Amino acid sequence: MLERTRHKKHTKVTFILPAGHPAREASVVGDFNDWQPGAHPLMPRPDGSRAVTVTLPVDQQLGFRYLAHDDCWFDEEDADGHDGRNSLLHT
Repeated sequence: MLERTRHKKHTKVTFILPAGHPAREASVVGDFNDWQPGAHPLMPRPDGSRAVTVTLPVDQQLGFRYLAHDDCWFDEEDADGHDGRNSLLHT
């Protein structure tokens, strides 16, 4: 799931994974962090879900995916779109 808070010059995007999916650690990687694994790890929340908030420039289209343990890549079902390889986010 994605949550957004748009400001004049930037958008804060919170990437959220449900409790137990995946079972181990995960991070979000994409155009905004040069696809660097571990740059934005999702941290546990009180309800068992995991999340990370990233501040991004407004009016951008960015590709991203989640990366879990054992090199397991997966997409965001609620993304703004998919390009056949990545989830897409519009800020």
